[in-house]
Amino acid sequence: MKLETKMLIPAATVLLIRDGEDGLEVFMVKRHKNIDFAGGALVFPGGKLDITDSDPDIRQFCTVRDELTGEQLAMRIGGIRETFEESGVLLAREDGSDTFLNGEHSAALQPYRDRLNDGEITMKEMAAQENIKYACDIMQPFAHWITPPAFHKQFDTWFYVVRSPGEQLASHDEGETTDSLWIKPQQALEDAVEKRRIVVFATRANLTKLGESADCGSALVTARETKITTIMPVPEETEGGSIFRIPEEAGYGFTEMFIPGALK
Repeated sequence: MKLETKMLIPAATVLLIRDGEDGLEVFMVKRHKNIDFAGGALVFPGGKLDITDSDPDIRQFCTVRDELTGEQLAMRIGGIRETFEESGVLLAREDGSDTFLNGEHSAALQPYRDRLNDGEITMKEMAAQENIKYACDIMQPFAHWITPPAFHKQFDTWFYVVRSPGEQLASHDEGETTDSLWIKPQQALEDAVEKRRIVVFATRANLTKLGESADCGSALVTARETKITTIMPVPEETEGGSIFRIPEEAGYGFTEMFIPGALK
């Protein structure tokens, strides 16, 4: 009998960071409790790619630092789109400008969040109408994770780390996400351990990695200088929870982590 093979779902996640009074902070959102994957969990903005993110004509509306394949560009566009939909922060510049959209300009574009999410408009169309270019050049790869086959959906996810444009305000969308906050990585991890928040393994692991940097500058330098190893965690169900194992060469400073509760 032929076994059914799951199709990997391409996805992009963005670690939007800033320098707070007490050190590096990351923007996180709480997913709606009724969402089937990680419902109710505290996560970074992100989600699966839309087919329009791969439109080859969108390249003319992007600023890139390195030569990118169509797939690499689509991942970055997907991350920018998801970040805008879920946080309201648009990683873009006016065409011909070297500075990011300011707070006033960003606020004027907020109605596009729902329109993008509902499929009423594409990223290419929005860029053309608003005369903007997406800042793919600042989308620094941070990690590459593939969901284990034990889960009912398998995502092939690229994580990017980006310094948040200072003048733009971040806020959740009141739809897919019901709350949001800027938080130190160590605080989010402590909240997870103390069961004040739900934080899934991949998020905990990348919070741990991000938390090794004291500020935005060091986080971005570390990400640029670190070779990315594709990670597919190996889960083992045990009494009271699951043990997730990752390879030592992934560079996370640990090889296994126990997460209370059953696998989903």
